[in-house]
Amino acid sequence: MTTSSSPSSYTLSVLFCQTTIHSSPMKPSSTSANSFYSFLTHGLDDLDRSFASTNFMSIQFLQQVVTLLRSLHAQLAHLVKMLHLPVGDKWLDEYMDESSRLWDACNVIKLGVSGMENYCSAGAAIVSTLDEWHCYCDPQFTQQMMRAISVSRREAMALEEENRVLLQTRINPLSLHIDNRLPESKLNGFNGFRGILYALRITSSFLLMLLILGSVSCCPEWSCNRDFEGSLFFGSSFMISMARLQQRVNVEMEARYGPVGIMMYEFRNARTATDELKDELDRAEDMGENVREKVERLREWLGMLRCGTENLVSQLDDFFDEIIEERKKLSDLCSHR
Repeated sequence: MTTSSSPSSYTLSVLFCQTTIHSSPMKPSSTSANSFYSFLTHGLDDLDRSFASTNFMSIQFLQQVVTLLRSLHAQLAHLVKMLHLPVGDKWLDEYMDESSRLWDACNVIKLGVSGMENYCSAGAAIVSTLDEWHCYCDPQFTQQMMRAISVSRREAMALEEENRVLLQTRINPLSLHIDNRLPESKLNGFNGFRGILYALRITSSFLLMLLILGSVSCCPEWSCNRDFEGSLFFGSSFMISMARLQQRVNVEMEARYGPVGIMMYEFRNARTATDELKDELDRAEDMGENVREKVERLREWLGMLRCGTENLVSQLDDFFDEIIEERKKLSDLCSHR
């Protein structure tokens, strides 16, 4: 994916107001296809509402992104069985390519999320140090806490670097592009399936980008900005919903002065809690309740981070199982017709 400039105010006004432009580029002949586009729009609208009601890039929001990805893939696989597609035709290859792309991107996301385990373990050593000591004025307590904090901070920096490299080496930027080379005339191909698959690719690329920004890394050359005007679906309802969500993300990103690294809300707060604890140890003469208070805050963030990332990994594993199952079902469907 390459960095592009934010949509201009004119572009946004077109996206949000001129909904009649290319509002039905493929004119699907089946109710099933129309229902898919409706499902897609409602899913993005629900995600937009979730974004507005949760903290920026929180685990709760990222889990809902994965849930929408899984729902869209399941809906697509269900549609295939209703469109009476020809056996052994190119539609199956195109579906397999798209599901493989989802698999590869989600695998990178899983690797990034799984890396949180070492960071959580390092942070837990800080908490256990407090639990083991009763006299916070002992210089050895301070030294042990400082050592544990240093290990935790190094682990966080190592995780950021590993994820940055993971992003650059394992994700093909072109795989998250909106492909505008598909002729509009081909969107009706295979009873409208090709248009549905194209819409899914656009949406899943955007959702994968959100997951990458939140759980893997946000590098300067990566951005959630994208220009939807060139898409064959420009002006359609789901593109309007996606543009609205993109705008919300961009506003939040700009408010943070172009941050880089892992954007996950719980991870950033755990790091902040660690830094605040170190500052307290550096300046405090009486390290009583203040130190305990800051360690307890760190304990809470680490608990949320560990539990949340474990759930995210579990969701991704379930998604992998679903992809395998649907690929097998569709292959069997073609071979037995």
